[in-house]
Amino acid sequence: MISALDVPLDLSQPPTITQQSPKDYIVDPRENIVIQCEAKGKPPPSFSWTRNGTHFDIDKDAQVTMKPNSGTLVVNIMNGVKAEAYEGVYQCTARNERGAAISNNIVIRPSRSPLWTKEKLEPNHVREGDSLVLNCRPPVGLPPPIIFWMDNAFQRLPQSERVSQGLNGDLYFSNVQPEDTREDYICYARFNHTQTIQQKQPISVKVFSMDSLNDTIAANLSDTDIYGAKPVTERPPVLLTPTGSTSNKVELRGNVLLLECIAAGLPTPVIRWIKEGGELPANRTFFENFKKTLKIIDVSEADSGNYKCIARNILGSTHHVISVTVKASPYWITAPRNLVLSPGEDGTLICRANGNPKPSISWLTNGVPIAIAPEDPSRKVDGDTIIFSAVQERSSAVYQCNASNEYGYLLANAFVNVLAEPPRILTPANKLYQVIADSPALIDCAYFGSPKPEIEWFKGVKRSILRGNEYVFHDNGTLEIPVAQKDSTGTYTCVARNKLGKTQNEVQLEVKDPTMIIKQPEYKVIQRSAQASFECVIKHDPTLLPTVIWLKDNNELPDDERFLVGKDNLTIMNVTDKDDGTYTCIVNTTLDSVSASAVLTVVARPNPPLDLELTGQLERSIELSWVPGEENNSPITNFVIEYEDGLHEPGVWHYQTEVPGSQTTVQLKLSPYVNYSFRVIAVNEIGRSQPSEPSEQYLTKSANPDENPSNVQGIGSEPDNLVITWESLKGFQSNGPGLQYKVSWRQKDVDDEWTSVVVANVSKYIVSGTPTFVPYEIKVQALNDLGYAPEPSEVIGHSGEDLPMVAPGNVQVHVINSTLAKVHWDPVPLKSVRGHLQGYKVYYWKVQSLSRRSKRHVEKKILTFRGNKTFGMLPGLEPYSSYKLNVRVVNGKGEGPASPDKMFKTPEGVPSSPSFLKITNPTLDSLTLEWGSPTHPNGVLTSYILKFQPINNTHELGPLVEIRIPANESSLILKNLNYSTRYKFYFNAQTSVGSGSQITEEAVTIMDEAMASRQVDIATQGWFIGLMCAVALLILILLIVCFIRRNKGGKYPVKEKEDAHADPEIQPMKEDDGTFGEYRLFSFVSSAPF
Repeated sequence: MISALDVPLDLSQPPTITQQSPKDYIVDPRENIVIQCEAKGKPPPSFSWTRNGTHFDIDKDAQVTMKPNSGTLVVNIMNGVKAEAYEGVYQCTARNERGAAISNNIVIRPSRSPLWTKEKLEPNHVREGDSLVLNCRPPVGLPPPIIFWMDNAFQRLPQSERVSQGLNGDLYFSNVQPEDTREDYICYARFNHTQTIQQKQPISVKVFSMDSLNDTIAANLSDTDIYGAKPVTERPPVLLTPTGSTSNKVELRGNVLLLECIAAGLPTPVIRWIKEGGELPANRTFFENFKKTLKIIDVSEADSGNYKCIARNILGSTHHVISVTVKASPYWITAPRNLVLSPGEDGTLICRANGNPKPSISWLTNGVPIAIAPEDPSRKVDGDTIIFSAVQERSSAVYQCNASNEYGYLLANAFVNVLAEPPRILTPANKLYQVIADSPALIDCAYFGSPKPEIEWFKGVKRSILRGNEYVFHDNGTLEIPVAQKDSTGTYTCVARNKLGKTQNEVQLEVKDPTMIIKQPEYKVIQRSAQASFECVIKHDPTLLPTVIWLKDNNELPDDERFLVGKDNLTIMNVTDKDDGTYTCIVNTTLDSVSASAVLTVVARPNPPLDLELTGQLERSIELSWVPGEENNSPITNFVIEYEDGLHEPGVWHYQTEVPGSQTTVQLKLSPYVNYSFRVIAVNEIGRSQPSEPSEQYLTKSANPDENPSNVQGIGSEPDNLVITWESLKGFQSNGPGLQYKVSWRQKDVDDEWTSVVVANVSKYIVSGTPTFVPYEIKVQALNDLGYAPEPSEVIGHSGEDLPMVAPGNVQVHVINSTLAKVHWDPVPLKSVRGHLQGYKVYYWKVQSLSRRSKRHVEKKILTFRGNKTFGMLPGLEPYSSYKLNVRVVNGKGEGPASPDKMFKTPEGVPSSPSFLKITNPTLDSLTLEWGSPTHPNGVLTSYILKFQPINNTHELGPLVEIRIPANESSLILKNLNYSTRYKFYFNAQTSVGSGSQITEEAVTIMDEAMASRQVDIATQGWFIGLMCAVALLILILLIVCFIRRNKGGKYPVKEKEDAHADPEIQPMKEDDGTFGEYRLFSFVSSAPF
């Protein structure tokens, strides 16, 4: 038995209907009527028709023809024949020697688009706030027309929650407003089938209220109507449609359910929908017409139930319950399928359908009810099933199953074809299948045979049979490899066999590598006029030829030379706003397709704000509003408001304030006597927009100044004057014309009257003839033509300073160590300072070194101690030296007289290292040492200390020997040394304070007397003597350079060492610590002893 397999057309088979017109066939009455009926079969079938249940003799109607080799009818109505003449129910029969198939009952109806019946329409006079319904009542057409409301200018009338069109086409007003008055409410009906539009006569609506009755309205109203009219009052909701509290609705399964509630009321009611005892179906529920219409698509029996609409406003609510019942025309559960049997086989035809109410099932054979059809001993009818047993060739026929209820019917043809055929494979031999790795491979083996052949699959030359879970064998012969791999490539053989024979077919399978995008385009945020580039790098099977296509927003790229498509990329030059969108790279081969997308967001500075408006004008404030410009894909973060004072500074814009980007209004504070213009600048992450166009100008009234000048100061420039300065008010701060300043002063702590003078718009006034450096109380008050500013606050200033008169007294010096001393002094009386005390300066200099006498430049140093300090530290002194110092007081004018010079001495310190150490005349057991005294003895030398120790070949040190040498010695011969031995020497000088830094040298005793002789011989050579003289000359030059640099102010080595290791407590301190201050150097020639 074969079920649902196509029988090859070269084999005998009953007819099969392949094409037919729809059951309900509405035709255009202006065109020929074509009723389709196509069928296949072997031998080819013949066709006949019935009309309204009786035979339709086509040959007797000259207007009707049947297409050749077809059952399709063509009715020619171009010769004045009306389409209505051919209305009716048509059915086609296709017949051959093996049976007859029939079509559905095709109901032919011409479409209709009748005109509106003429009617006299009275104007609608409606009180403001009342409800109104404008009836459309379109003519009954076939199919029903589409309704819409327009005006005389063919513009659709605006609809809203208050005004909307119902499902029946009427126009509903929940409450009317004065703007609803018009004379051209026109209902249109569009008949799509005939492509015509019918128009109803215009309807006039006039809305009146007690506040504005015009003569035209009064003429149409009685006195009672006029005087009985009440002001507009709010009303609770009342349903305009549907009426009553409940209603019923029946809808068929699979259709769209539309429920409607429109309510009157003031304020306009809001509609809400619920389903009692359940939820509205998700994903199938939609709200239309401002939530007045509930729409549920593809309804099923489960959608039956009670649906409640609730209309609510602030005064109350009302509701309506619609009971919905979902019925169903018949629908298939199991439709009968063609059956191919070999002689002697058994089979069944099953016809199962459902519906509400449940449909009845009836069988026909070859278009005749089976009850009156010729008997066939091989069949047995059992309700919705026909059972066939031991069929013979004469059992071939076409069976029809009809399932019907009150809402419709289903008709299905299924033939029984009795054939005896050996297997045949319909798939072409050696067909090549190509698939991508890791995807399913479907290899066809379309076959036919009766009895139904068995199918087996083999792979490869060895013909191994395919079995197991890695393969799926479909009933139609197809072999499926769910996940094909590269090793799935090969030859596959399909074998079909039944009792009448066997056949086979080979096909080829190739598995290719998948195409991949290994570098995908990435999301880009690009500024306007920049360049954007997207990459799309691919990898593919070498035997496949890929093509790359770029799309923008799923469409082709714009025809623009700025778009450059490369091998692996897309580049967009000079990006503009219109380039914003999604870019997709699609890679296609003959077997697969991959894609990757990325979004390009073009950002830019925002466009300038628009429509600046000034409202709420007051004397000291105004409200500014504006409309934001385009954000250009970067949200506006804030708005900057600037103003121009056209009266005082035309063309100059000043910052006023700024507000967040979500704000489009701002209350601005204003100053008097300013001619304001405002502009707004939008800001986003990219930058600032261009300024908006300026607002209109707004001139504020004049007023007294609100504030006085700032930064008022009184500082004398000469000992006998007081210079009073201030920061002038800016133009807008003047608050009016004639800005001046009243300058007042009086001596502080003296019972004196204020002296005042009014000056023009300047910022300085000089008071002459003042005592030297006395405090003054000062105030500066602004005034203009309208009056004075508030009383200003007073500031303290001083008349001019003069040089201090008195030097500090009782100067004492305490020497702390050889390099540090502390100086004390008594403060001078403040009155003698004659100015602002800034501090004290200590001048100190070295008079002579106590170690030796020499003529040299002396550095005079200055330390400044800020404020009212009476002591300070003097760092960096040289040991064993004589110093002098004096102290002076300092004010803003300069320095006062110096105190008498104070002499002090520094104690001894440790000496510097010896100036040199030479080792000469090496013998077997002796070395001669020569040295120079320290450059800086820093005291009286008491002795030299020599330490030495041998060094072996591994650089290990031997025992240390120490020798004390008198201070007046400058050489020493060391005897009893080991021959051929290296010695290391450490040499330093001492004073009573301690040892100075040491100098080191190394030398080697000779090996034997011969070497000593050779050494003497070398020393007597002329070239050696010349070399030594050159070295001595170089050393002399270096000593002269060092001496010159030292006299120019360089530090001595001992002093550098002491500075590097100085106690932190004696380091120069900041100005405010009062210990050390800044110092300067002065040089002069002295003959002080060295």
